[in-house]
Amino acid sequence: MPTTAPSPKLSAAFEQGGTPLSDATASDSALRRFLHGLPGVDAVGLEARAASLGTRSIKTTAKAYAIDLAISMIDLTTLEGADTPGKVRALAAKAVNPDPTDRTTPRTAAVCVYPDMAATAVAALAGSGVKVASVATAFPAGRAALDVKLADVRDAVAAGADEIDMVIDRGAFLSGRYLKVYEEILAVKAECARADGPDARLKVIFETGELSTYDNIRRASWLGMLAGADFIKTSTGKVGTNATPANTLLMLEAVRDFRAQTGVQIGVKPAGGIRTSKDAIKFLVLVNETAGEDWLDNHWFRFGASSLLNDLLMQRQKLSTGRYSGPDYVTVD
Repeated sequence: MPTTAPSPKLSAAFEQGGTPLSDATASDSALRRFLHGLPGVDAVGLEARAASLGTRSIKTTAKAYAIDLAISMIDLTTLEGADTPGKVRALAAKAVNPDPTDRTTPRTAAVCVYPDMAATAVAALAGSGVKVASVATAFPAGRAALDVKLADVRDAVAAGADEIDMVIDRGAFLSGRYLKVYEEILAVKAECARADGPDARLKVIFETGELSTYDNIRRASWLGMLAGADFIKTSTGKVGTNATPANTLLMLEAVRDFRAQTGVQIGVKPAGGIRTSKDAIKFLVLVNETAGEDWLDNHWFRFGASSLLNDLLMQRQKLSTGRYSGPDYVTVD
């Protein structure tokens, strides 16, 4: 399986519209020409396909498999001003052992916290195999000077975070300053490097609800991938419109096409608003039918969620016992 390359530079052998991808980032004007030269998005067709795939019926053993897979893909998240070390430790315990009554329940992929809580999460999850993800770059608005954003990343990486979730400068993107956004992603990627261990993987958050159009989401996807993102992520979960089947489908098409041209595989993380098992399974169908089976793994696909896990656990219990346990049988995050 192709893996993400450590360098954002792409071989000139891979071309888009006759222009080497490595040349697309040579200047602000070149990057603008490349991004605006991408095919326009058929919004009606995109939404119709997303809706159609969402009608697929998944039952019995396939449903049980999908629920376990979805649990294993969750970035169990707490990103509140009232977060405490105790809450983070409790969330870490739930990530490692989501259902204390059934030890066959998969662990979640990661626990996602603010940088000042990363060390607490790292200590709580030591040896578990559950990753620590940390939001950074003045999450969620991203309104800070670059040196402040980079210091935010350095703090999280120094604390032991395995993954960094950064937000792009939406103001710069929407005003057409694509090279500024590109160079900021490059700078953050450089701060993810470690001398004494594996680099932290970088998830680049677009805040799709603020990008307004599907064309902008496609452009942001390619911009993030060109800059070396390991994952592209829909949203922070802090605005009105977050992950939707349509915007996630569009990003899945982007990573599929990017790998077809470059051999580099990029992950996708929808975040915000995915609360039920039914919703999660719809997203897994999107992954399978659009990007393919290679992405049906928590190394390449994640859910940014907290309440989703409880519904998955309740549905899992119902499949195994025949009874619906209800919300009182799962912990409140």
